[in-house]
Amino acid sequence: MTTEVRVPTLGESVTEATVATWFKKPGDRVEVDEMLCELETDKVTVEVPSPAAGILAEIIAEEGATVEPNALLAQITEAGAASSPAPAKPAAPEKAPEPASAKAPEKPADKPKEGQTNMSGKNVDVMVPSLGESVTEATVATWFKKVGDAVAVDEMLCELETDKVSVEVPSPAAGVLAEILAEEGATVDAKARLAIISEGASAGGAAPAAGKEPEAEGDKDSDTASDVGSPGAGPEETKPREGAGRTDVEDAPSAKKAMAEAGVSRDAVTGTGRDGRVMKEDVARAAAAPAPAASSPAKAPAAPRSTDQADREERVKMTRLRQTIARRLKDAQNTAAMLTTYNEADMSAIMALRNEYKDAFEKKHKVKLGFMSFFVKACTHALSEVPEVNAEIDGDSVVYKNYVNMGIAVGTPSGLVVPVVRDADQKSFAEIEKEIGELGIKGRDGKLTMAEMQGGTFTISNGGVYGSLMSSPILNPPQSGILGMHKIQDRPMAIGGQVVIRPMMYLALSYDHRIVDGKGAVTFLVRVKEALEDPRRLLMDL
Repeated sequence: MTTEVRVPTLGESVTEATVATWFKKPGDRVEVDEMLCELETDKVTVEVPSPAAGILAEIIAEEGATVEPNALLAQITEAGAASSPAPAKPAAPEKAPEPASAKAPEKPADKPKEGQTNMSGKNVDVMVPSLGESVTEATVATWFKKVGDAVAVDEMLCELETDKVSVEVPSPAAGVLAEILAEEGATVDAKARLAIISEGASAGGAAPAAGKEPEAEGDKDSDTASDVGSPGAGPEETKPREGAGRTDVEDAPSAKKAMAEAGVSRDAVTGTGRDGRVMKEDVARAAAAPAPAASSPAKAPAAPRSTDQADREERVKMTRLRQTIARRLKDAQNTAAMLTTYNEADMSAIMALRNEYKDAFEKKHKVKLGFMSFFVKACTHALSEVPEVNAEIDGDSVVYKNYVNMGIAVGTPSGLVVPVVRDADQKSFAEIEKEIGELGIKGRDGKLTMAEMQGGTFTISNGGVYGSLMSSPILNPPQSGILGMHKIQDRPMAIGGQVVIRPMMYLALSYDHRIVDGKGAVTFLVRVKEALEDPRRLLMDL
């Protein structure tokens, strides 16, 4: 007997829902009221329980499908009925019914779906890991493995992007990647299944995907970069590869961006991703590789450049991180009464002090003495005198922070992130340098956690590392102040009635004029300038 699983009542005025996650797959045994799947509407998330005990015979509405109330989601073959047509078998001797928790009876193996393989061994679900407080969904950015690949415990399977951080997903078991449930580009919630690992299986036992013939002996290496078509081809504009009947795959968006930034030709990169697609790390390897020898064969002349503007454009979807950065920056402009005040600092004293003690500092603390620790110390010193710059507005109240969690803006390939040095006002130069170094590496590698980017009270942004001479930084809400550092440049200065050359840096403080008055902003920046020009003031608390 077959029982239908249908969309339950979604609520007043709700006319459709999206199938978010299936917790079961065809062939799984289910119990009455056991959760089968989860639906998302524009208002709530709805769980769909099983109306009967039996075998999940077929899923009608896959993940991502849009369904209406009462639409058919799946079919369940109730206990005692066959789960699918099968050749007649000799009647088995009767035996006592198995308990509800017993394993489902064996049945003929279903044909694998596209992108799925037949595996032996226990199936282990790969779930979305913890995304952090207040993060409810993520986008599957990159799969590092493809169906049929052998994986080890804790080996990275894929990377997820949230609106704040990138999250790597390790394999929970050793075996073979049997099925990918959430493809690249899919949006998944915090409890979704991403893939299935066949534990203990070997890659050699993987069956070819349904509808595909095994590759010919001469086509084993066809998934290399040299076989991929023009880099501009999009998902709907695939071209057949030379010497193969298959179609091209789209390179990872991060790889396209990396190729453009590094000036690396698509033909110079060997793709190691799924189906030969180029990944970001492939571009890094190609960029680091030595240039070909002069005796190598000359490349064919480039085809005439298209005069059609559309052919020379590339549309790449913004990452969730970039979308969030864009939204927050615009919100800051729309919300705060933002104003910027400027000053400049003579960096001679810090440079001399650093040169004198950098070797001894590194020898003792095992970290280099940079400029950032001086700026952090100078800012914490100034914030103690002008506390409103370290405060925030909450409704009709002002919240003053009696501590300094210093945000340090870090540029990464994915965009700007701001990790936080907590209780910076209580830390030594060495502690600050070590923490900034560790956070910077994590930021560049996409390893920052949510906790490491929350709770900042003031931010420092160093545009000088990119050569910026002057800029007005944008506030990092709900903070009320941000200091912009800039390039150190030798300039002629009038000192003691004489013109001398000094290493100067422009400083910019952007602040929320709703809470910080002009006097407070100028005072803050003057105190930073004084501490940088005479670091002894930090020791004397002056």
